[in-house]
Amino acid sequence: MYNENFMGLNGLLWFVGVVEDRNDPLRSGRVRVRILGSHSADRNILPTADLPWCSVMLPITASGISGIGQSAVGLLEGSWVVGYFRDGSMKQQPFIMGSLPGRPVELAESKGFYDPNLIYPRYKDEPDVNRLAVNLKNGEGNEMNPHLSLPLRRSTRITGIPTADFNTYTSAGGDIELGSDGSTWNQPEIPYNAVYPYNAVYESESGHLLEFDSSSTAQRIHLRHSTGTNIEMEPNGGRTDIIKADYNTLIKGISNTYVENDTNLTIDGHYKVYLNKTGIANNHYDIQVGPGANINILVETGNINLVTTQGKINLNSGGDTNMKIGGSLTIDVAGSLIQNVEGSTTENTTGAVIIRGSTIDLNP
Repeated sequence: MYNENFMGLNGLLWFVGVVEDRNDPLRSGRVRVRILGSHSADRNILPTADLPWCSVMLPITASGISGIGQSAVGLLEGSWVVGYFRDGSMKQQPFIMGSLPGRPVELAESKGFYDPNLIYPRYKDEPDVNRLAVNLKNGEGNEMNPHLSLPLRRSTRITGIPTADFNTYTSAGGDIELGSDGSTWNQPEIPYNAVYPYNAVYESESGHLLEFDSSSTAQRIHLRHSTGTNIEMEPNGGRTDIIKADYNTLIKGISNTYVENDTNLTIDGHYKVYLNKTGIANNHYDIQVGPGANINILVETGNINLVTTQGKINLNSGGDTNMKIGGSLTIDVAGSLIQNVEGSTTENTTGAVIIRGSTIDLNP
């Protein structure tokens, strides 16, 4: 004969209630719940501090042991929950099985069965489902009650970013000139266009967001920090990263990057490259440009400084070498100056020519 008082055989005594406290002194994920039908709504009669602590049932994504998997936190004050009493009619061991989202018709009040902090619910007359998942629109197709992050993202979208793309051309005098073509690029449009119920959204209290959008024409993955730093994987497979502060990458091994198309880099600050800081031999800085392309360097008002402390500077041109100097040309040579010319040498000057030396030999 079965013992009717044995756990599981004494009948499931379930309840509905409202979370009023989540600051578990044991930090084990418990919450205080005011239970409908069992507890008074008058906090003078039954203060929140006297409500029972309820353990929370976890999903299979949490192991429930040693902190592995999803943490046992997430319920907020004001959350409606459903649970059961593990000890049956004794009603001393309540367990929470899950939360009950709804459509609040009023905001929090200073009485039982409401958030004591008067924070939640944030909205009334709209579902508790995240606005990014709902994406409610009117008859004209315009968004109603958009999530606060959307207008902010759209208003802070960056456009007209200049690139270093400039053209080379030959002037009437046969000189090679460099000129900017004024090209720019834009941050892509915000690709959000979720269709209910296909956008799975997680949002933290501080505004951190995670979206897995399976809407047929707007499939995206979006990870966002409350400051605005975010990563978005777009419906066409593109990706946009926005970083609102410093960005640090530390790599222990080798880093390889392959870009099949173009790359533009625009920097408002300085750009430093420090190579071979440990002084290992043959850690070279190599730049190779394929056939039909040039290396173009344009400095608008500054200088180009090329310095070696001990090594040589070697220049090997497979064709002509042209130099056009707007000012003077000064060459200081600590050693000898040797010029070997297989063809003729022509020097044209409109000023005086002065040659000084201890001896001057012509055709010695």
